Amino acid sequence: MRLRTVLATFTAGLAAATTLTAAGPAVAVDSAGGNACSPTVAIDGFSDSLDKTSYEGNFTGNFSALALDPDGTLAALSDRSALFSLDRRTLQPRKVVQLADEKGAALDSEGLVIDRDGTRLITSETEPSVRRYDRAGHVLDRLPVPAALQVAPAGRAVSNGTFEGLTWTDGGRALLASMEYALSGDTAGTVRFQTWRRHGRGFVLGAQYAYRTDAGLGVPEVQALPDGRLLVLERGFTAGVGNTVRLYLADPRRATDTSGVEYLTGQPGVRVVRKTLLADLADCPSLGATAKQPQPNPLLDNIEGMAVTGRTGDRLRVTLVSDDNQNAVQTTRFYYLRVRTR
Repeated sequence: MRLRTVLATFTAGLAAATTLTAAGPAVAVDSAGGNACSPTVAIDGFSDSLDKTSYEGNFTGNFSALALDPDGTLAALSDRSALFSLDRRTLQPRKVVQLADEKGAALDSEGLVIDRDGTRLITSETEPSVRRYDRAGHVLDRLPVPAALQVAPAGRAVSNGTFEGLTWTDGGRALLASMEYALSGDTAGTVRFQTWRRHGRGFVLGAQYAYRTDAGLGVPEVQALPDGRLLVLERGFTAGVGNTVRLYLADPRRATDTSGVEYLTGQPGVRVVRKTLLADLADCPSLGATAKQPQPNPLLDNIEGMAVTGRTGDRLRVTLVSDDNQNAVQTTRFYYLRVRTR
């Protein structure tokens, strides 16, 4: 999304001696050698290799989501209606598919998951919507969306603040989409997570949960873990200071189903999703990264996409990507983290 400026508080980065990671495929580094962001998160490297590049006439940036494709590539979704297939090792593009709505209009594409049969489910935050596409980019169908989550005046959602994140849950039997910001009438910072469950060949609306962000931050991405917990990215931006990006472990399993709660304004008995801070990414070693605008840590940029890409020992391998908004002072950057969730 084209990120709005919000007030946020930043934590100073840790001073650490690090191994330089240059543009190009990320160079792995040893977290035991000082590359810890926190007791539970370490950074293995980063790559700027796609920054301000193009592929088959398409700008390879504006990335808002990542997903593993069954064909072995890494899918990277541009919010300018393009879906790239990237080599998982080198990040070099292998294919690009153009996306559109049912009338051929461009989308503000934000969230992405890929089904077992290769179909793509993609959110657009314009309405908002969740559409299913085949591999060639043809619309197959569209999931229902609660009226309150639609952008005003149809609903109570704020423009440019709707479905940013999308993830499979319950072993692929359900979907969860995260709103980025609160609905009008809900307490500021209390965002809704909407779910759908499979029904035949389609999906029906499921439970909804309330998640409370840190002051001034929104939710650009979520990823579900096999046990039902979620990795949640929170992000904000302050002009002249830079980005805040925090990674949380969240547990919706005992949260109240808020699908029948009209306004989230501190009602008694409503249990929000519990969360635990895993890392403030400002505390990661910079690894020699440079920033084109002020940042609390030069490693940071407008991080918006996240995918769990594997496991190393007791840690998940998590890949992040920043959305450069096709802006000269921002960077398309991939980040490689190891995250311990126990």
